[in-house]
Amino acid sequence: MKKKRLLAPGADSRLGRLAAAIALSMSGSVLPAIAQIDTSTAPPAASPPGPAPASGGSTAPPEGSAPEWFGIHGQTTVVGQYHPAYGSPFSGANSLASDNGGDETVDATLFVGVRLSKEMELYVNPEVDQGFGLSNTLGAAGFPSAEAYKIGAHDPYYEIHRAFGRYTLGLGGAEETIEPGANQLAGTRPADNVTVTVGKFSAVDIFDTNSYAHDPRSDFLNWSLVDSGAYDYASNAWGYTYGAAVEWTQSWWTLRFGGFDLSNVPNQVNLDPTFSQFELVTEVEERHQLFGHPGKVKVLFFNNRGRMANYNDAVRLAQETGTTPDVSLVRRYGSRPGAALNLEQEILPDLGAFARASLNDGHKETFDFTDINQSIAAGVSLAGNRWGRPNDTVGLAGVVNDISHDARNYFAAGGIGVLIGDGQLPNAGLEQVVEAYYKASVTEAINVTVDYQHIANPAYDAARGPVDILGLRVHAEF
Repeated sequence: MKKKRLLAPGADSRLGRLAAAIALSMSGSVLPAIAQIDTSTAPPAASPPGPAPASGGSTAPPEGSAPEWFGIHGQTTVVGQYHPAYGSPFSGANSLASDNGGDETVDATLFVGVRLSKEMELYVNPEVDQGFGLSNTLGAAGFPSAEAYKIGAHDPYYEIHRAFGRYTLGLGGAEETIEPGANQLAGTRPADNVTVTVGKFSAVDIFDTNSYAHDPRSDFLNWSLVDSGAYDYASNAWGYTYGAAVEWTQSWWTLRFGGFDLSNVPNQVNLDPTFSQFELVTEVEERHQLFGHPGKVKVLFFNNRGRMANYNDAVRLAQETGTTPDVSLVRRYGSRPGAALNLEQEILPDLGAFARASLNDGHKETFDFTDINQSIAAGVSLAGNRWGRPNDTVGLAGVVNDISHDARNYFAAGGIGVLIGDGQLPNAGLEQVVEAYYKASVTEAINVTVDYQHIANPAYDAARGPVDILGLRVHAEF
């Protein structure tokens, strides 16, 4: 795995670079990036509050005209976060820095799509990234910015995060209109269908989506609010992988199956070139009306198969050798299953709520996401209709994360995880996060968000914290 680098003290003014990036975003001179792939054929449980989708780059075809054959969209997002100093009697290799500090991330992406036939579409998403998460994206299992990758860089660098094909087989039902958008070509499709997606993308583009908490460029920022905390989905250090997903949609339900490539070694940059380490995932989605308001219930099951360590084996070996536990010394081929429940419900036309609960096998080390074995999250999202700003959004949510007894013993003995590891854990507690944001629409294509997070017991360590984190996000799209 490429060594993560911290921003050097006194490095070129972070605030200066952030201001410059914001200015570029506001002027439109930076090409706008990544949107979630959502192939569900039913409308969301409640249209997510906020600006209407941008239509730049392509327009919906008039009724009866040919489907859109080519589309290009883009986005750029700048996130800056800061936390004041907080109480910390000790720290370790993966601790959130206890003195005051801030960092920022910048990304710009193009979404290019081409239609080969009515049923077949191809997409590619080149992206430029720069910046770091707080403390180099370390120190909290529910990390405060899902815009921060596990790999940071002082200078902008280029990656192709998505390159995939999508095939839709119609099974009948009414024809649905598909609006133009990121990774979505305008056209129509039957309401009942089978959709196959193959290539490089993110497992959570398709699985575990939620209308109110899933897009760190538009709603909440915390990792364990954007996705189910204990869903250890297959990915490289940027959150993407190779794989395939099949979605079968009929009337009020959708059944999804997926297979994805795990990292070659847990929490590594490179994916397994042989595909011998993999994730299998299944999700069932039910759509309903509750007092005239749409909602969804999703149940997800996954199983990771790969070379992974048992926490107890690592601790046992350390005790026998008088060393610190090291999971890399005791890895063997095995399974790590888990499950997630995902709910969303429109309450009023401008108010929606969501909840998630998830768990996984706490005996084994985290493979690719973050150090969480159980997680419960819930929140609400309110559009600004009531104060005359319908394109603004207020969000408020909380999440409680926990680790297993075996994981606590491992970290107490000095073990290091994917994102956490203070060198000791004398007083373990639940990691608790509260996040609130206000997203203000500047124009149809630009919005600015002020974000606040309070994290109690960061990295499950009751001896450290709590931590208050202030954030500013600027997002532009076309």
